[in-house]
This record gives sequence, C-alpha cells and structure tokens, in this order.
Amino acid sequence: MSAADGTGTWTWRRTWAQSIASPGRLALGAGLLVLSFAALYALSLVVQLPMSDIEVYRAEGQAAATGGDLYGFTVTKWALPATYPPFAALLFIPTTWVSLTTLKVTCVLVNAALLALLIHLSCRAAGLRRAAYSAPLVLVTTALGLWLEPVFQTVVFGQINLALACLVLWDLSRPDGARFKGFATGLAAGIKLTPAIFAVYLLITGRVKAAFTALAGFVVSVLLGALVLPAASVEFWTRRMFETQRVGKVWIVDDQSLQGLLARLLHTTEPGMWWLAAAAVTGAAGLWIARRVYVRRGLDLWGVLATAVVALLVSPISWSHHWVWCIPLVAALVAHARRDVWRWALATAVTVAFAARSMWALHHRGTLALHFSWWQQPLAAPYPVLGLALLAALAWWTRGAPGRADAPRGRSAARVPAPRVDARRPTGSPTS
Repeated sequence: MSAADGTGTWTWRRTWAQSIASPGRLALGAGLLVLSFAALYALSLVVQLPMSDIEVYRAEGQAAATGGDLYGFTVTKWALPATYPPFAALLFIPTTWVSLTTLKVTCVLVNAALLALLIHLSCRAAGLRRAAYSAPLVLVTTALGLWLEPVFQTVVFGQINLALACLVLWDLSRPDGARFKGFATGLAAGIKLTPAIFAVYLLITGRVKAAFTALAGFVVSVLLGALVLPAASVEFWTRRMFETQRVGKVWIVDDQSLQGLLARLLHTTEPGMWWLAAAAVTGAAGLWIARRVYVRRGLDLWGVLATAVVALLVSPISWSHHWVWCIPLVAALVAHARRDVWRWALATAVTVAFAARSMWALHHRGTLALHFSWWQQPLAAPYPVLGLALLAALAWWTRGAPGRADAPRGRSAARVPAPRVDARRPTGSPTS
C-alpha cells in the first residue's frame, strides 16, 4: 500500500492539471456536491437531524475545560453519557468555543471534507492514482458517498468515524520505515479504543517497529489524559471502559456487530457465551486471514480491510455508522475489478448493500428486533454478513502457497492485480 514509487509528485501535478484543464467536469462535480448538500438541508427541514453525538462531544469538552465530572453527565433527550477515554475529551475542548448551531454546521462541512479525504486515501491505497488525484471524480464520489448509510449516519449524528478512518488509513498507507509510522494509529486508539487492533495487525505482519510506535502513540494519549484529567483517567481505565451497557442496547438493529447479529438471531438481549466464543473465533481467524493476505499476496490494503472488519465484528457494539470502512472496501473492489464484468457486479452489489438501509426498512420499534424471522435476519444485519463473507472470500483467495497464482488459469487469471512492489525493497517482499 506504499505510495513511495517515485511517481507521487508527478501524478499529483499531472492529474490536478488535467482536472483544471477540464473546467466543465470540475463544474459538474462541484454542482453535484452542492446539489447533494441542498438535498441534505432540505431533508433536515422535513426531518430533524439529531446530531446528538456532537452534543456529547461538546459536553465532554466542557467537562474537560471546567473540571466537571466527565463520566457523570448525560445530554440530549436520549440521556447519552460520555464513553470515550479522557484524551478524546481534551480534543473536544475546541467544540465549546462556538455556538451549538455553528458547531453542527461546521461538523457537516468537516465530515464532507473528511469523506473526500478518505476517498482520496482509499483510491491511492488501492492503486487508483488517477482517480485519487482527479478533482472532478473526488467531488462526484463525495457527493454520492454522503448518501451511503454509514456515511450519512456519521453526518446525521455528528460522529468522528471518518476522522479516525482517515487517520488510520493515512498512517498505515505510508511506506514501511517511514518516520513514526504507527504513531497516528496509536493516537486513534487513544481517542476510541477499537483502532488498537491495527497495532496487532502491524505486529503479526512483521512490522514490529511500527507496532511498538503505535503502542507509544497510545501510551502518549493515555499519559496526556492522566496528566490533565487524573481522576477521570482512573475512573475510565478501571471502570468505565468495561461498562458496554453505557453505549447502548446490543440487540437493536443499529448494532451491526457480531453480538448484535447473534442477539437478534437467538432472540435474546444477552447472547453471553455464544458471543464470546464467536468473537474469539472470528477475531483469531480474521487476523490470521489478514496476515495471510499480506504475506501471500503482498496486498496490504486488503489486510488492513480484513483487520477493520474484524474490529467491527468483534466489538461489543458497532453502530452502523462505524462501517465507514465501506469507502476503502469499495475502492479496493473497483481496483480489483479491472475489466471483469462479474467483479464490477460485485463492487456494485456491495455499494448498493451499504446504500440500501435494509435494517431500517424492517419494523424494529421496541423489542420487535428480538422477534425477527429467519429471512429477516440478513436484512437486519447486512454489514456483519458482508464482513463475514469478505473474510471467507479472502481466506479462499489466499488458500494457495505463497507466490502461487490462486486464480483459475486462462484469461481471467491475468486479471488478478499483481502486488505492487516498492522499488526500494528486495523483489518478492510484501509492500506496505
């Protein structure tokens, strides 16, 4: 996934020059983005967009700035508490400097910019360099990407998922040996614990230095939080981080984790040992698959995506808006498609699945989610089903020995993208 092939600057200049040289396409992309924002604004007039999470972040920043009880308050009509580590509260302090209305508008604009950045990073990591640096294409895909369910929910709730995904993907897409590679991933884990799994991925794929750098970034975040908010730090790391019930109910359709799937499938609010066993098996198998993709195919992006899916599956709760990793997944599928009609159909089907909102189409009010019939279960849990299918597909794709072409012989075999090797590394070594 390295960008260090000597063409970065040349590609940037050439593609942006081509974009500027085609003002019609640039205007079309900008117009489509404005139209998308207008549709979002019109929707907000008809249906009030809650943006409740940005209110929680603001309250966290206020508590951190004034010395209030960080984990003792609740805000909004849903009585939402703070659930992130103290380090995150320090980063939220600037949200208290403006009015709530200004903050919400700013949050929408910043998330749109972060979506554009994630699209750029995803295309670059997938090898789609012309797309990554094409201003019209980035504008168009940003306009359309705003309506993918995980992205839309992130905007609606004022969440930070896009920011964390950008931070991790930018960090991991840097070449091996890059200064402080892993540190940003560690900081992301200090904001929200789940990105810590990417440090494990770095470790099991032999990037020991980067893995320990990620650990250093995490430790720095913990120490900063403890230095400024010592009491809150003790409270979080000894008590609050284990209280998953503070986050929400695991069985509602909002939860697109493995535990949510099992809770609805078993018609119980507490899947208990069933979930623990399934999470342990999925976590171990998923990380093994991620490592095998990196070692046998040299495709770091697919390894990162497998790791992201593992994190989303085994997390006690993964709200639908946590699945913004659908953006790099679609980019990887498009890069893999080449001229194969079936692969393009697969990329399209995955995109449609993340735009369909099938879980919201079901009658799920109250405890109805605990009484879904068997045919409703995939509709109620589209993302964990897709995640498990992705891990299974990657396991099948990498079933051969290292260096062996696993694709069928013939014309289709040539369409499997070959790993791109960093010119500065020995031939045959995995790229990063």
